[in-house]
Amino acid sequence: MQGILVLTTTDTAELAERIATALVEHGEAGCVNIVRGVRSVYRWKGKCCNDSEHLLLIKSTQDAFEVVRARIRQLHTYEVPEVIALPLTAGDPAYLGWLAGQVAPDSA
Repeated sequence: MQGILVLTTTDTAELAERIATALVEHGEAGCVNIVRGVRSVYRWKGKCCNDSEHLLLIKSTQDAFEVVRARIRQLHTYEVPEVIALPLTAGDPAYLGWLAGQVAPDSA
């Protein structure tokens, strides 16, 4: 099992909680942390934007990434939401074992 950390941002706390809950309830992620109050500076449609957002730290598996990505795209209100994954190159074996047990086999 290759663990991953998926990142996405939302513009509202309600949307962050909806995405996090759906991912965990459907067995697509073992845990999602919501970090409130991040600032994002980015270019969108030729304009420099500076917005308050909520960052989701989604712990899942590489095999489930496409399902996680699809769920985020399904629920997200952004035209092009951030959905990026970073591999977990090391971690506590007990935590990684727990994570593997939380992601449903049919998510992969």
